[in-house]
Amino acid sequence: MQSATAGVLLSVATAEAVLGVLGNSIIALVNCLDWAKKKISKTGLLLTGLATTRICLIWIISLDAYIKVFFPSMYRSYSLIGSITYMWLTVNYLSVWFAASLSIFYFLKIANFSNYVFLWMKRKTGKVFYFLVGCLLISWLISLSLVVENMEGNKMKQRNRTWEMHQEGKKAIINYVSVNVGVLSLFMMTLFTCFLLIVSLWRHSRRMQSHISGFRDLNTEAHVKAVKVLISFIILYSFYFIGIVIEIICMFMPENKLLFIFGFTMASMYPCCHSFILILTSNQLKQSSLRVLKGLKCCEKGKGLRTM
Repeated sequence: MQSATAGVLLSVATAEAVLGVLGNSIIALVNCLDWAKKKISKTGLLLTGLATTRICLIWIISLDAYIKVFFPSMYRSYSLIGSITYMWLTVNYLSVWFAASLSIFYFLKIANFSNYVFLWMKRKTGKVFYFLVGCLLISWLISLSLVVENMEGNKMKQRNRTWEMHQEGKKAIINYVSVNVGVLSLFMMTLFTCFLLIVSLWRHSRRMQSHISGFRDLNTEAHVKAVKVLISFIILYSFYFIGIVIEIICMFMPENKLLFIFGFTMASMYPCCHSFILILTSNQLKQSSLRVLKGLKCCEKGKGLRTM
């Protein structure tokens, strides 16, 4: 029964990974085509970066999970563990940074506040962008130094006793949180941005109540879509964070493959589902995606006719 459940969860996680690569590839392709036409905006660049890093993230967490499930003996190699850890750290930071930057630019573009700081940020989006880049570099360098220190420490320590493994498990969770302080800070920025957007939407709705109209104005629509995207990111990234924590805990319980695969399934939801939410909430991405899919179908039909 347990192996059947594990097989179902692994199939679900694999399907999520495949769909995630597909969805993010469509977003990246659509924005690259706009870039070729010199029509891409700053938001489009952020979306392209987000989609690209998520494709890499899917490959890394999938490779890591399949090695642990089917080839656990390979994880005795510190060089393999180090390579996957360093790649995951970099791509994870970039992915969350692109998502946080996108949420902040949505906020500056859509929200409406009379606060002096907000108005200054709205006028100086370039400086806000450079500030975010600085935050990314500083937090990534600090996290990288912590990871390198932990990896070197693990090479020096060869502990086998149960109590010591238990202590190492606790230490691994603490190290994981320490390494991801920068990521958590970016995540908190997104939370704060989402809260302010909801406040802006509430105020705008209150103002609109005084004007009786049979339709919802474009500003309200933009607010609602932005809030949906941000809330979905917060929920899905929370699942991703919990899933990665479960995977780390399972490093000290290698016999519990079911729990590990459950963590992998939770982690895979974030890069997969959020890409399709971005497509469905953006008319431009939705229409462009349909055109790309139609083009791919036409190419397949053309190849089929040529082979006949």
